[in-house]
Amino acid sequence: MSKAFTKESDADDDDIMPETGVVGGGKNYITPQGYARLRAELLSLIDEERPKVVDIVHWAASNGDRSENGDYLYGKKRLREIDRRIRFLTKRLEIAEVVDPSVHAGSDQVFFGATVTYADDEGTERTVTILGVDEADNALQQVSWVSPVARALIKAREGDEVVLQTPAGTRTLEIVAVSYPQPQKSQ
Repeated sequence: MSKAFTKESDADDDDIMPETGVVGGGKNYITPQGYARLRAELLSLIDEERPKVVDIVHWAASNGDRSENGDYLYGKKRLREIDRRIRFLTKRLEIAEVVDPSVHAGSDQVFFGATVTYADDEGTERTVTILGVDEADNALQQVSWVSPVARALIKAREGDEVVLQTPAGTRTLEIVAVSYPQPQKSQ
């Protein structure tokens, strides 16, 4: 029988979950801003988006024949996607360990949350911010704390040279500058 005529099950959806990025029993560090962003997304899905889709599916189901009802079929698919994302976010937030990088403000040593400027062997400078797995965005010059470059930089200080193993070979990086966000003033 063709795959097109088989019943989809919710159990199949769990197989598609993205990798967690946490090594067996490891930590899932995240900044307070990243945690707030993930929590806001979770609450938005639960309180706003899911109820809207449920209403659409309910309306579409009341129209009769569900086998050829596009609103119903798309709505059910969208509900599975939303539920899968809710499960994922819930699990990630449960294991998250919130770390405030501003506690290191003024330090010249690289820790989680640092913005680091480094120069490679060829003199090319690059600035990256070391963030959690769930919040890092390479397009914004943010790297995950478990990435090879972050692992090489962590615990080094301004002026230090560190060795980075890459598929193309070994590279030497010199740390030019280290900065952290300033602590938030309490109201």
